[in-house]
Amino acid sequence: MDKEITRRAFAATGLVTGFTMAAGPLNAAAIVTDTHGLVAGEVCVTVEGGAIPAYRAYPSGKTGRPTVLVTQEIFGVHEHIKDLCRRFAKLGYYAIAPSLYARFGDPGKYDMGHIQDLVTDIVSKVPDDEVMSDLDATVAFAKAEHADTDKLAITGFCWGGRVVWLYAAQNPDLKAGVAWYGPLAGKPNTLRPKTAIDLAPALHAPVLGLYAGQDKGISAADIDAMRAALAKAGKTNSRIDVFPDAQHGFNADYRDSYNEKDAKDGWQRMLAWFKANGVG
Repeated sequence: MDKEITRRAFAATGLVTGFTMAAGPLNAAAIVTDTHGLVAGEVCVTVEGGAIPAYRAYPSGKTGRPTVLVTQEIFGVHEHIKDLCRRFAKLGYYAIAPSLYARFGDPGKYDMGHIQDLVTDIVSKVPDDEVMSDLDATVAFAKAEHADTDKLAITGFCWGGRVVWLYAAQNPDLKAGVAWYGPLAGKPNTLRPKTAIDLAPALHAPVLGLYAGQDKGISAADIDAMRAALAKAGKTNSRIDVFPDAQHGFNADYRDSYNEKDAKDGWQRMLAWFKANGVG
């Protein structure tokens, strides 16, 4: 057990309240899904060294539902991520979004003028291996709540989009992944030793990448490199779809980057991907 973790209390004991301040003014198009017919709310997931908060939602009175892990944007588990869980639950899934920054701080306290501080103070300190372990613990939590973890999928956005690729290379029991505009390349370090491109040969589950043609942070060259890595590794069951007119964050309906047409198209492609791979 990590001695540093056992010495300190986890920095965040709850989820982000409301929408993230770091993304700027709230878009009027922000979708809010009700909880009618659902069991939904914050829960506590036991992980190595303590516990982390998570948001989970599933249809009331129904067990044995397919499981979807929802991995957060760079801004943490805020209202939009919670809402995505409720949208999945309305479709019959058990959806859960663990707070993968919980050991390091509260991303909700950062505003638009301090995004780099958020990266420095919290995001840059989160080790990949710890994220993978926390996701495994979240699957165990879902199983204890009688979700069907034999039908397991993962989807993630931005920071969490990269996590999708990593977890597809980590968990041999995963059935499907959908990565929304998650970084593919980058400079490895001791906490993040491999990029998504590096891990292409190790994928256990098919991954659908949903990427934006106007993304200023993820280049066409990165996408081409990932496609080449998948082809070289014989991972013909994974692919990347690019929405030419979309910006990074095009599914984030609470932000100005939201592209309703492409977001709805991407959502349907994701659901079809899950169903085609036995999670639905």
